Amino acid sequence: MSKTALVTGAAAGIGRACALRLARDGMAVGVLDLNIEGCERVVAEIQAAGGKAIALKASIADRAQVVAAVAKLREAFGAVTVLVNNAGITGFAAFEDLTDAAWDRMMEVNLKGPFIVTQVVLPDMKAAKWGRIINLSSSSAQTGAVRMAHYSASKGAIVALTRSLARELGPLGVTVNNIPPGSVMNTEMSQASSAAGQMNIAQDELLKTLPVRRTGEPEDIADACAWLASEGASYVTGQTIGVNGGRVVS
Repeated sequence: MSKTALVTGAAAGIGRACALRLARDGMAVGVLDLNIEGCERVVAEIQAAGGKAIALKASIADRAQVVAAVAKLREAFGAVTVLVNNAGITGFAAFEDLTDAAWDRMMEVNLKGPFIVTQVVLPDMKAAKWGRIINLSSSSAQTGAVRMAHYSASKGAIVALTRSLARELGPLGVTVNNIPPGSVMNTEMSQASSAAGQMNIAQDELLKTLPVRRTGEPEDIADACAWLASEGASYVTGQTIGVNGGRVVS
């Protein structure tokens, strides 16, 4: 029986790559984002390849919107048993210049959002006695990042949330794992940050720090996501699977 997956932040970048990959693996996919036009383009790609998908618009930080979107997905394809919590925002500011509003907004989207989406889909996984939750954090959660204290903190909380949920949900047949992408430059978010001069290192210098001598592609993350969503990863939970080209983390 084909499974139904929900991928948040799926209109572009890593989310798009994950949605395409899970569809290629035979899953029906809910492609969720605030950018509904982008979602519709991803759905068209999936359908052109023979897959099944539906575009869903919601802010992950708004429970009512998430409930409505998930209901639409269930109606189209059935119970949701695979969740990729990818949606998030970034930001740059010196710590001393951070405002309460900037801090709160980062936590609202990057931490409260996955909390809401996971709660909304969890009943389906409990009923099925099977589920896969894959959280996307960031390598900056492991290393820290200059002028990104609020972002790094929000992503570090995702690591802790992953470990806690893995312990709590494991007896229910649900695995929960975390992928912290590192040096994935070919996304709209990364390119916008680079264009604004907000990256802390030039790309040619970055390459010298990576043992594989290339930056990551969204598909690199999608491949790891597909494995964690598979039956083959049934004995893997509570883990941080670094997909970062060998970037050193502490």
